Amino acid sequence: MFEVPVLFIIFNRVDTAQKVFDAIREQKPKYLYVAADGPRKHIKSDTEKCQQARDIIKQVDWDCELKTFFRDENLGSGSGVSKAIDWFFENVDQGIIFEHDCLPHPDFFEYCRILLDKYIDNDRIMFIGGNNFQNGIVRGNASFYFSAFDHIWGWATWKKTWNLYRYDINSIPEEKIKEALQFYFGNDVSIHRYWLRIFRLMRKFKIATWDYQLTLSLWINKGLSIIPNKNLVSNIGFGSKEAVHSYRTIKGMANLPALPILPLVYPDSIEQNKEADIYFSYRFKLRRSIFKILKTPARETVYFFMRLLNFGKISV
Repeated sequence: MFEVPVLFIIFNRVDTAQKVFDAIREQKPKYLYVAADGPRKHIKSDTEKCQQARDIIKQVDWDCELKTFFRDENLGSGSGVSKAIDWFFENVDQGIIFEHDCLPHPDFFEYCRILLDKYIDNDRIMFIGGNNFQNGIVRGNASFYFSAFDHIWGWATWKKTWNLYRYDINSIPEEKIKEALQFYFGNDVSIHRYWLRIFRLMRKFKIATWDYQLTLSLWINKGLSIIPNKNLVSNIGFGSKEAVHSYRTIKGMANLPALPILPLVYPDSIEQNKEADIYFSYRFKLRRSIFKILKTPARETVYFFMRLLNFGKISV
């Protein structure tokens, strides 16, 4: 029986939720928490689909403490998810979090258990991730590296980390955000501009999400994430009309195979791998946001000069 508490967040995707539940069931967690947002009033099919997703939990056939948090009203993919995690950490001191479309490799569970225990007293380590978006590039000579980014398609953390989280970021001065960007990314103007634009839009509640707030929480507390050198969790939710955000497939992120990682090899020191973080920033953040409105030839030309000015010769 797996001792680390698991939170499973579902909504109206029965197909993906069933696959993720099957992966969880293989581990037989002793403590299983299941949270579900309510159906959207303007989408008639939600009522039936949300109920079908919730019915998957009836398949629990092992001895565990099962707790559910099913809402009647719909809070959306921002507040709904953050409040589900609030509820989870009101009950546990550490745990693993999956959304309904994040399918883990079996090794991911033990990977999280080991690292939650190893770094519990290190306040700089705030997040344990399961995703790797380095396109096959191995960072360092260990099983994982340390990053400024918290990839949230299958992750683990402690209550002490989540207690620093704020869904509404308006109380955080912009100057503090700028200091954090300088700390992690130096003088890279493009990365600064990208994230300042994101956080300014969030202050106006024009971006409905919960995870950018977690990123900011990590940054203003000078925290680091653990990122595996092998991808451990596959997002299988892309490309569906029922997907809230991932209705378009993102090359290099969607449906990546989940691979074994045990036994773990540890890094010699705890420090941010800035090369990996800059690579991720330009490959998946800046490239998608800035160039998606340009046609391919123009996009590649602008991208080339942007890399030349800010990024050196890192391959993408």
